[in-house]
Amino acid sequence: MTSPMRSEVSPGASRSVSMSRRIFRPFLDIASHRSLIAELTKREVLGRYRGASFGLLWSLISPFLLLCVYAFAFGTVMGGKWPDVEAGRTSFAIVLFSGLIVHGFFAECFNRAPALVLGNPNFVKRVIFPLQILPWPMILAALFHTAMNTVVFLVLRLAMDGEFVWTVVLLPLVMLPLVVLTAGVSWFLASMGVYFRDIAQVTGVMSMALLFLSSAMMPLDAVPESYRWVFQWNPLTFIIDQARAVMLWQRMPDWAGLGVYLGIATVVAYAGRAWFAVTRRGFADVL
Repeated sequence: MTSPMRSEVSPGASRSVSMSRRIFRPFLDIASHRSLIAELTKREVLGRYRGASFGLLWSLISPFLLLCVYAFAFGTVMGGKWPDVEAGRTSFAIVLFSGLIVHGFFAECFNRAPALVLGNPNFVKRVIFPLQILPWPMILAALFHTAMNTVVFLVLRLAMDGEFVWTVVLLPLVMLPLVVLTAGVSWFLASMGVYFRDIAQVTGVMSMALLFLSSAMMPLDAVPESYRWVFQWNPLTFIIDQARAVMLWQRMPDWAGLGVYLGIATVVAYAGRAWFAVTRRGFADVL
């Protein structure tokens, strides 16, 4: 005898749940495979420094040394200028480093994505392994290094300028649209890297172009107006400007702009995830 209190899921509700899962699938992978992603992320982070005497300390030492090189090359030798630096509000090295933090995150993922599948052929041969999660450990490892770079930035800001702005806590929200965009681009590149091996040679050049053709190296006002559109269409420029707003100038980010950016990034993420799902059928044959 069926209890009158028993409830059954209607076909409409079942279809609604199925549709919701389909819509959020690119991001549900994180929850569904969180233990595996956490383990792979740990391997990504620790593997980079395995055998090094200073171990994880290099995640703090490396950005500091990079900052010294860039500050000397562009600030001292080439005489780089910034309006806020000339006004005495902060130092050139600090302004430069805030931009390098954003670029460093994207460049790390952008350069490594083409080898995600190629570098793990044993995962491809395992039918049950969720290949679609491969970008997430890489992205989370890059976010770990971004966090370490931010710690170095805060320490140097206190040491050089004697300032700390509370709006820096909004940096994760500023970075969120770029993280989503990076996931979509990584799915595209991971798939294309299997079929077009030369793409790994192109991404290194493109990541450097994204650095020097963005506001990381110079303010947009210093760029000739006829070429300014190149910098404005660079996907890193807007995020770098918003990151500087919260890290340096104690201003609220452009929430409307970030919302639009997130919307576009989400479309790219879904397209990248769908492309990866379709093309993965041929990975085993190619590898």
